[in-house]
Amino acid sequence: MAASLGPLVGAIDQGTSSTRFLVFNALTAELLSHHQVEIKQEFPREGWVEQDPKEILNSVYECVERTCEKMRELNMDIANIRAIGVTNQRETTVVWDKTTGEPLYNAIVWLDLRTQSTVEYLLNRIPGKNKTFSKFKTGLPLSTYFSAVKLRWLLDNVEEIKRAVEDGRAMFGTIDSWLIWSLTGGTNGGIHCTDVTNASRTMLFNIHSLEWDPDLCKFFEIPMEILPNVRSSSEIYGLMESGALTGVPISGCLGDQHAALVGQMCFQDGQAKNTYGTGCFLLCNTGQKSVFSEHGLITTIAYKMGKDKPAFYALEGSVAIAGAVVRWLRDNLGIVNSSQEVEKLAADAGTSYGCYFVPAFSGLYAPYWEPSARGIICGLTQFTNKNHIAFAALEAVCFQTREILDAMNKDCGIPLSQLQVDGGMTNNKILMQLQSDILCIPVVKPSMTETTALGAAMAAGAAEGVEVWSLNPGDLTAVTCERFEPQINPEESEYRYARWKKAVMKSMGWETSGSPSNGDSSIFSSLPFSVFIMSSMLMLIGAKYISGK
Repeated sequence: MAASLGPLVGAIDQGTSSTRFLVFNALTAELLSHHQVEIKQEFPREGWVEQDPKEILNSVYECVERTCEKMRELNMDIANIRAIGVTNQRETTVVWDKTTGEPLYNAIVWLDLRTQSTVEYLLNRIPGKNKTFSKFKTGLPLSTYFSAVKLRWLLDNVEEIKRAVEDGRAMFGTIDSWLIWSLTGGTNGGIHCTDVTNASRTMLFNIHSLEWDPDLCKFFEIPMEILPNVRSSSEIYGLMESGALTGVPISGCLGDQHAALVGQMCFQDGQAKNTYGTGCFLLCNTGQKSVFSEHGLITTIAYKMGKDKPAFYALEGSVAIAGAVVRWLRDNLGIVNSSQEVEKLAADAGTSYGCYFVPAFSGLYAPYWEPSARGIICGLTQFTNKNHIAFAALEAVCFQTREILDAMNKDCGIPLSQLQVDGGMTNNKILMQLQSDILCIPVVKPSMTETTALGAAMAAGAAEGVEVWSLNPGDLTAVTCERFEPQINPEESEYRYARWKKAVMKSMGWETSGSPSNGDSSIFSSLPFSVFIMSSMLMLIGAKYISGK
């Protein structure tokens, strides 16, 4: 007979690099079972990042089925799963055909840079080319990062999408919308919705009225009928329509960083967390009031825990490349075979030996918002080896966090006395110690680091009509934590941080939208081939003549 554990809640965690399904005990918040599948990222051109929406959806089905199999093997009754929450990589943009259920193009991932010229075109339409023209409505600067410009690019460049919009067949959504629509029936009555946190990352949503903004839709020339309905982060959206969990309500939805804020129990004004995933995201709860940054942070909705509950806001510092730099060392440079190896190399070095790595692969996000920046490794000497570069890569994650933490402290006026952390990279002890050293404050890591999935499960379990998870502060289980205290003197920390800042300045201004892209800037494209061959021959003959050989 299957063991009864009381009510359970599942969480679909669809991230940039992987999809997971996790099952939690609603009374103890204990993680009982999970399954993970890595997701392919495609780079069709320089700066372009895409994923296949069907692969993402299939990975969700696979994770759900495999987790349920594991639970049966452990004699756990899956009938106890009362609700499912969804948490997702934000901003990533999908357009699909509601009559066939098929995506009309690959998902354009949040990191993608193809929209740089779209951003410049839009900036030219704004008086004074003011990047922050919609800041007080949306909380966001005009950037390649947010969904509206990705959607604008798709409408401008993909014939199939243009036609589908004209025929009234197109649906737009971020990953949460695509998944919820598909899981609740798709072409057969699927629910087309999103939650306030994901909507607040599109640049089309008014974060005060909590509605799509007609003026912004007009500015981006986006037809409002293709947008999903906006709901709270905790309510029943619909039921699972297939698989082992058919009939279970989907009742929680939060963008991944917002889910981590909930999972870290940051429900009080002034509480903050930093998540280390593909990127790095520091969010600070500002309560029921929206705070606008003077130092390059963005204003976002933290969560809205029910239809009739108020929206809470957060300040956010977003860094594009954190864990992605480790993946780059593995997949592009081939200097490590696994992410764990980076920790070993860095430990062997113990220092970057004056080498600094600014991983501005997608430009710089907060606090600079500088799309022209590109990645650089500087301070190299003949002594530098791959261990130093691995160390510099980890240090880069910590320096970027320091920059957004400094901005957060200036905006909030009360410096954080410690940093709560979560995400896959926090298993790297060297990184966590480095982070504490560079921030000069303790870093606190919960022993259960799956806080993003936990936050989605909490939202789902607390929803009206499910009500198996209490969010009352007194009912929340105490979390055991690991603490990392600073071990270097602040002077050394400041010196290294100042050098990092110098490196950041050198990474800026590399790319302009007028420069040849897609690798066409080679000498072959700028010279007729025969001229290139002739000049090469002449140089070779000249060199031989000079050397007297």
